[in-house]
Amino acid sequence: MTSKNENLAAVLFKANDLRVVNKPMPPPTRDDDVLLRMGRVGICGTDLSYLSKGKMGTEPIVLGHEAAGTVLQCGANVKHLKPGDRVAVEPNLPCHRCEYCMTGRYNLCQLITKVFMSPDKGNLCHYYRHPAAFCHKLPENVSLEEGAFLEPLSCAVHAVRRAGVTLGVTLGTRLLICGAGPIGVLSMMVARSMGATRICITDLNKDRLSLAKQLGADSVIHVTPGRTEKDLAMEVREKLGGRQPNVTMDCSGAEASIRLAIEATESGGRVALVGLGPREVKVPLVDSAIREVDIFGVFCYANDFKDALELVASGRVNVKALITHRFPLVEANKAFETARSGAAMKVVIACD
Repeated sequence: MTSKNENLAAVLFKANDLRVVNKPMPPPTRDDDVLLRMGRVGICGTDLSYLSKGKMGTEPIVLGHEAAGTVLQCGANVKHLKPGDRVAVEPNLPCHRCEYCMTGRYNLCQLITKVFMSPDKGNLCHYYRHPAAFCHKLPENVSLEEGAFLEPLSCAVHAVRRAGVTLGVTLGTRLLICGAGPIGVLSMMVARSMGATRICITDLNKDRLSLAKQLGADSVIHVTPGRTEKDLAMEVREKLGGRQPNVTMDCSGAEASIRLAIEATESGGRVALVGLGPREVKVPLVDSAIREVDIFGVFCYANDFKDALELVASGRVNVKALITHRFPLVEANKAFETARSGAAMKVVIACD
């Protein structure tokens, strides 16, 4: 047990220097904010990237952005929440004034604040202050663990929408997903709930493919060294009943994965780039052009949290099936080492 005023937090001081330290309590709650007692926080690939490469600025940063907690205090203007409510935290805070924000695409806001990029804004801690408008109340049948999954699940909802998984297809979408990490598997589950009829997923990791198969993939392909894009594309066609996917989602970001996505997708199809990899990659753009394969980007989410919550609350998407490891906050270093070892699908840290 920790004292009421102890605000332990997982703080990154420099590359591979993560410490659990006691931070000052958040300042008094502003009129539009709530003070939260954090409950569960998931470890994301972005967190692991920061751990390996170091923080962006000169100050130490508090990690964590996939989170859920319990309201302790509400600002004077907060009407939709009260102390005791459990909420999921939407961590990206747009400016509310630019053209992107005003047209509903606030994920593209150039002035957006990402909590995991600001010194004291991460939520892998005991106590955390956040704008109430970006705290989504959880119904009784949704746990804090599931609430912490709404952030990555919202990414998947946004990606599947951008991919248009039922676009122009009478009987549903033949979908290829490259990458069976958390976002890839969540995208698979969302796509299934939104009408995809045949789903094939690829990965280097057999264990992740096995889990993807258990959670609803029709077929899986283990990508091994030496296999060519054409060879893999032929296997994708075989797995999808002799037809190419009309939609492909690359959830890896790796150059080889993006090349496979373009090679495998049928002429006139769509390729959604969901995973974030190197800034520059070499891909067959001319091939995609002459076959009219549309390639487009996907970034974060915008107005997707409520739909993600509905998928969980209704039981259509079982996010808890992805959790392979759980740790208390005081063991944050062990949690992060487990996450980047490749042995885990999803690691969740208990902050309470």
